[in-house]
Parts: sequence; C-alpha cells; structure tokens
Amino acid sequence: MIYRSLGNTGYQVSAVVYGGIVSMRDGQTNSDRYVAWAIEQGINYFDVAPTYGDAQEKLGQSLIPYRKDVYLACKTKQRLREGAEKEMKESLRLLHTDHFDVYQMHELSTKEDLDLAFGPGGVMELMAEMKEKGIARKLGITAHSEDVALRALELYNFDTVLFPFNWHMHMAHGMGARLLKAAKERGMGILCMKSMIERAWDEGEQSRSKYPKSWCKPFDTEIELERELLMAALKYAVALGVDTLIPPGNYEHFSFAVNHIQEILDHSLSENDHELLKTRLSLVKDRPFFSV
Repeated sequence: MIYRSLGNTGYQVSAVVYGGIVSMRDGQTNSDRYVAWAIEQGINYFDVAPTYGDAQEKLGQSLIPYRKDVYLACKTKQRLREGAEKEMKESLRLLHTDHFDVYQMHELSTKEDLDLAFGPGGVMELMAEMKEKGIARKLGITAHSEDVALRALELYNFDTVLFPFNWHMHMAHGMGARLLKAAKERGMGILCMKSMIERAWDEGEQSRSKYPKSWCKPFDTEIELERELLMAALKYAVALGVDTLIPPGNYEHFSFAVNHIQEILDHSLSENDHELLKTRLSLVKDRPFFSV
C-alpha cells in the first residue's frame, strides 16, 4: 500500500480509505473478514458515520484488534450541540475507542446548516471543545455543495475536507475546482468520495442493482469497458490532487480500488483515459449526478 500525506495533519494515510458502509448490513462475520483483508493490504484509515445503519457497531467490533494502529474518522449530521454530544458519546461506545483521529461535520448542504452549526448552541461549539480535550485529534467537514463547503472554510480552520471530486461533475461543470484550490491553500487534507460514480440512480434502479449500498450508480467492476472507466475515473481524481480515495460502500469497489491503486498511482491519466471519460460524459452529462 502507498501512503500519502493528508494535507498538513501529520497523518500518513493509505491511498485508499475503508468506508464504513462496506461493513453495513453484511453481518459481523463479513465485516470482520473485510476489515482483516483491508488491514492485510495496508489500509490504515477507516471512515464511518452514525447514519450508516449498523456500520458503527459492526466496524467497531471488527476494529478492536487494530484500533491503535489505524486512523478512525467519524461524523455527525447533528447541527446543534445537545444532539451531537449524545450522538458522539454513542459513536465512541460503538466504536470501542476514546478518541477520533478525525471528527467531521457531515453532509453540509445549505446555508441553514451553517447558521445552526456555527450559531449559539451549535455543533461547532462541541467540536472545538472535543479538539481541545483530545477527543477529536483533527476536525473536518463533508459536503456535496461547493459553495457551502467554501463558506464553512471561512468560518473555521478545518483540518480536512471530504467531497465528491468526481470526473463527471468536474468535466461537465468544473465542480470542486474552487474547493480544491482553497483547501490546498489552507494545507487541508483532501479526501475524495464518489470518484467511481457515473451518475445518480434512476428511480427503482438502486434496489435492483448488485451495488445497492452505493448512494449513486458506480461503474460495474465486472464489465470490461466499465473496468477501464473505473481506472480512468480514479486516475482523474488523483490528477485533480486529492490525497486519498474513498470508494463506494460495497466490498467490490473497495477491493477494486485497493487491488489497482499501485497501477493508478504509477500511471497518470493518459490522453486515452481522458477520451474514454469524455465519450462517456456525452451520454450522462445531462443526467443528474446526486440521487435525491
């Protein structure tokens, strides 16, 4: 496994992250197997959230033998301190830990999110206190709105940002370019989600898919052309300058990224890769990217 600096955090993290959704709804035995395999491959950064079903419980149990050797990131969608504090304590319990290496304000989407989070009695009060006490070693945000993420960066000196730096949205709309620039200037750790995603699910498509735990439609790991697109999409994200990749929430895409990360980092985005993505973009550019 290749390790990369997560901005100025001082963390050297695996180039692929284990997203906690991989452990969600698959039972403890499978979660234990997935995590053990990830550890064997050198994965040292694990990310989870209370909103991921039973992922905290399953991942927490699976990580017990390895906790001291890995970075553990958690999140909260709570915008007020009171609810967030209860949730944070439950996350610590389920994850069998006394601290988070990164704690993130999760899924910032609107100005109202920021007004609540940074206002009196907001979650930011708790997060700053957690960092002072060492309960959270670093603080971050996750977002799908670039404007909201940029505003959050003006309000607090966050350590990390997790965002969909995706080939489709960047090529078609330039999405993520301003946030990447701002994050780089601040020395933030940049974590990339949705790099392997093509578009939003069509109505009813997700439940019929072999990848129902992915929030949006990923390329298929079993179809040759789509495997080529997966490689190109991952190279595209790396070329943008992200520090590490978080695959969709199923074992197939996680293991694909792990098994190919060396090749992805050794061979930069080529003209053929770019043309392959450009051709695919012509088919999906007018379709929604985020599932509602």
